[in-house]
Amino acid sequence: MFTISASTLRRVLWLDAASGFGMGLSHLALAGPLSGWTGIPAAWLQVAALVVFGAASLAAWLATRGDLPSGGVRLLAAGNFAWVAASLWLAFGAGLSLTTLGLGWVLAQALVVLVMAELEWAGARRAHRLAMA
Repeated sequence: MFTISASTLRRVLWLDAASGFGMGLSHLALAGPLSGWTGIPAAWLQVAALVVFGAASLAAWLATRGDLPSGGVRLLAAGNFAWVAASLWLAFGAGLSLTTLGLGWVLAQALVVLVMAELEWAGARRAHRLAMA
């Protein structure tokens, strides 16, 4: 078990927000081509974009708080863990014919989201401990 500083957590939240907005925009603007390249249905990419916009908005809002609210950070981390689980289902259980690029993309972004979720969870633990002291 590890902890991270508030300044590191804030950077992770900004990274989560920026990467989420970028991914969401690409999924909306390029749903057709991305669907062909990855084997993920365009409608799924568009719905995923809306979900990601919500999470990215929460991450950005949390990053702007003077005192990082541990409950909000935990909520974001839990959502990110759920995203990783959904990504694994998409890759191995959804019955889609993902392309090699598609499988690589799903697993790569799941790994990045998993790392951010772990860091956010560790930061929330630290923020909670500090608030209780």
